[in-house]
Amino acid sequence: MSACKLSVNINKIATLRNSRGGNNPDLVKTALDCERFGAQGITVHPRPDERHIRYQDTFDLKAKIATEFNIEGNCEEQKFVDLVLANKPAQVTLVPDALGQITSNHGWDTIKHQNYLQDIIGVFKEANIRVSIFVDPNPEMVEAAKTTETDRIELYTEAYANGFPADKEKAIAPYIIAAKKANELGIGINAGHDLDLDNLKYFAENIPGLLEVSIGHALICDALYLGLENTVQRYLYQLA
Repeated sequence: MSACKLSVNINKIATLRNSRGGNNPDLVKTALDCERFGAQGITVHPRPDERHIRYQDTFDLKAKIATEFNIEGNCEEQKFVDLVLANKPAQVTLVPDALGQITSNHGWDTIKHQNYLQDIIGVFKEANIRVSIFVDPNPEMVEAAKTTETDRIELYTEAYANGFPADKEKAIAPYIIAAKKANELGIGINAGHDLDLDNLKYFAENIPGLLEVSIGHALICDALYLGLENTVQRYLYQLA
């Protein structure tokens, strides 16, 4: 097995459930099935309007799942901070989302927000929660991340995914540079956003020290055609 773990983001399962009310599909059962099919982690990204993951979902999942639980979101919202501290997941991933944002679209400016990040990361680490922060593939941002005392960074991979079809070497180049800087500084590396069955293997093979990928949208879309078990295992195969 690869050292890189697959954490399945189940936000889209919650979106489907919420569209009709009730509990179909069952979010907790889906998470447990993902674990049973080989996923090494479960990710959720609750937002204030609870349009997909509800705050109660995090408590329900924490009580049942056996693999690593990763809660990601906007730490500038006190309700999110309280939720994470109440659940004590294996990892919290801090994302600089704006209120009402459809999906995450940029990393932290770790230079501009260095003092804030130091403070909030300290809050989570005091609770023995591993911290990862969303960053763009910029070695300056990675270097400044070191002073925040974060355990890991999560490389925001939309630019890689967009550039991959035309020129995969060009698309991955800044990520390799950022990863090497993180390795030099002793920062763990996660990655996520728009990674899929076409681009994941090349990314994993070329990013030194990659520990975890968090994948939701593409994986759930693939599962509509391939089935959930087959899809999870295909993603794992890309990381093997």
